[in-house]
Amino acid sequence: MTMYKIFIVEDDEMIAAGLKRHLENWGYKVTCAQDLANIMPEFVHAAPQLVLMDIKLPFYNGYHWCSKIRKVSKVPIIFLSSAADNMNIVMAVNMGGDDFIAKPFDLDVLTVKIQAMLRRSYDFVSQSVVLEHQGAMLNLTEATLTYGTEKLELTKNELRILQVLMENKEKVVERDTLMTKLWESDSYIDENTLSVNVNRLRKKLEHAGLVDFIQTKKGIGYRVG
Repeated sequence: MTMYKIFIVEDDEMIAAGLKRHLENWGYKVTCAQDLANIMPEFVHAAPQLVLMDIKLPFYNGYHWCSKIRKVSKVPIIFLSSAADNMNIVMAVNMGGDDFIAKPFDLDVLTVKIQAMLRRSYDFVSQSVVLEHQGAMLNLTEATLTYGTEKLELTKNELRILQVLMENKEKVVERDTLMTKLWESDSYIDENTLSVNVNRLRKKLEHAGLVDFIQTKKGIGYRVG
């Protein structure tokens, strides 16, 4: 059985801890958001297959975080809320939520809904993978890079270059390594073509507000800054 990962965004620590304990007993790997003022880095790090999202949160509400997640991922989001009136349910769905469960909820009912949602979402569809660096979100499934309000469509080469650099974000990636990775995707390129690709990608990133995102280490290669 696949161990699905669930990310809980809930400001009531007792509810969050109770949910975590219950779902872990069912064999799920569960992470609870710690910094409710900035959940996106934690979301990316957790790489969940499902999100449980409270609506009433400090700093920003659940709708805000749902719309942020939707910019980079199609992960199923189930809203949890004591405000179970029709307007909130409509808002939840309009903001990209997949289901709505009113508090107080029965843990067994919640578990059945989670199981159904995971089955629908992942039995036939491969999950999307997102890499993050300095607030930029690279979606490997969609070949897009999202930064702030900008969403860039990437070519196959641009995607592969960014993927290698963001997977090795602490290190300088040698030019030879990048070219080998591009050859693996049937793009036979030389040193000059690599430079052209990187420069074109830099311009695209700068246009989206990511200045100096790709840095050149002379005579060696590139890294993300």
